[in-house]
Amino acid sequence: MRIYGLLGESLKHSISPMIHSLILKGINEEGTYELYEVEKQEVKNSINKFKELGAVGVNVTIPYKTEVMKYLDKISEEAKKIGAVNTICFKNKITIGYNTDYTGFGMLLKNNDIDIYNKKALVLGSGGAAKSVIAYLNDNGIGELTIVSRGANKIEDIHYKKQYDIIPYAEISKLENKDIIINCTPCGMYPSVDICPIEKGSIAKFSTVVDLIYNPKETLLLKYAKELDKKAVNGLYMLIGQAVAAQELWHDRKISSSIINSIYERVKVEKYD
Repeated sequence: MRIYGLLGESLKHSISPMIHSLILKGINEEGTYELYEVEKQEVKNSINKFKELGAVGVNVTIPYKTEVMKYLDKISEEAKKIGAVNTICFKNKITIGYNTDYTGFGMLLKNNDIDIYNKKALVLGSGGAAKSVIAYLNDNGIGELTIVSRGANKIEDIHYKKQYDIIPYAEISKLENKDIIINCTPCGMYPSVDICPIEKGSIAKFSTVVDLIYNPKETLLLKYAKELDKKAVNGLYMLIGQAVAAQELWHDRKISSSIINSIYERVKVEKYD
């Protein structure tokens, strides 16, 4: 049986096993996709264990998308540029890191008819997921980009300041109207569903709100956005999109959009309705 999995810190509510099982079934491949919760000091050993077990590939999630890069044999050019890895391929006992969050985010925008060209965006967060989003926005014609980070003055954020404005959360209320806000933080994720990363009044400054969180279906951020009559989109399509892109890497094949959409519809019904 081929081994796949998800490496992270807290994975109890992940629906990745369901998604990957559906993908494998859709492309007529066999395998088992498991969840691997580990502490930070165990990340390196975990990668070595996957290699010893002959794993085909693993995904990486919060908070190890940057940490894991130190322990890989090779890193793809796009992952180097982004500064984060969420997919690892094991080929001939060599570990290769990729970033499919970038692709998944693009799929989310396209599926929801969200145009970013020459628009003004605000990204909440500066971690691994945010790096992928920032790279995609930059590569696809975003007009203006502001990043909100709790560590806006930390040395690790300095490389962003060459291209983008970075502000602390306290300054969001001072911003002028923009087009799109994208939450790349875990703020509002289950079980802490009663938390919103920004005040409701600030949401009124945007026409579109994207929250990369998919559990719950509607975060408090998205709830407020809908109450303000804004376009509100969660992260489920991105989750499925990045999973499909990972499977494409693991199997060296293209997966049709019909499979992606059918999985999306099925997951929505089984997990949300």
